[in-house]
Amino acid sequence: MTDLLMKLFIKSSKQFLKSETDLIMSGVSERCLCGAFMLIIRKYLDEFNFKNYYSDIEYNRNFDRQIKTIIDDNSQIINITCDLIIHSRGQIPKLDNLIAIEMKRDNSPETEKNRDRVRLKALTKLTNYTNTYSVDGRELPKHVCGYLLGVFYEISLNNRNIKIEYYSEGKLYKEYLRKF
Repeated sequence: MTDLLMKLFIKSSKQFLKSETDLIMSGVSERCLCGAFMLIIRKYLDEFNFKNYYSDIEYNRNFDRQIKTIIDDNSQIINITCDLIIHSRGQIPKLDNLIAIEMKRDNSPETEKNRDRVRLKALTKLTNYTNTYSVDGRELPKHVCGYLLGVFYEISLNNRNIKIEYYSEGKLYKEYLRKF
């Protein structure tokens, strides 16, 4: 499943870089770029057999309308709002969360970039040592977890490239650069 999600993401990213180069190079906010990326991902969800899933920017609610939270490595509960996610909006408890994407410019402070990486590691964990996450397929977890794929997407305008880091099962899985 992770490989299929990577193919969906790669195809969407290629289309985003091809069709939105002018927007990317204009220096608009990450939020604006995520909106454009979200629309492209939506076009490909059906093609990859994810017709009951949605791509949403800055979606911050859980199934019970509470703010989404994670538990970090220090066992602290942290409110989260991902830049862009692909999920079922709670309609498919067995496999609600597919992809979490964090987008940053290369000139963003390292502390912000690292905070996003920590968030992606927590989001892609299937469980943690305190067993506060539930991903049993019957009910949605109190704290968000179980994303099959996390993506850190770093844009460099000067170098005209994207650094992509994939996270799975709570750790860095793969990374590469792509020119645009």
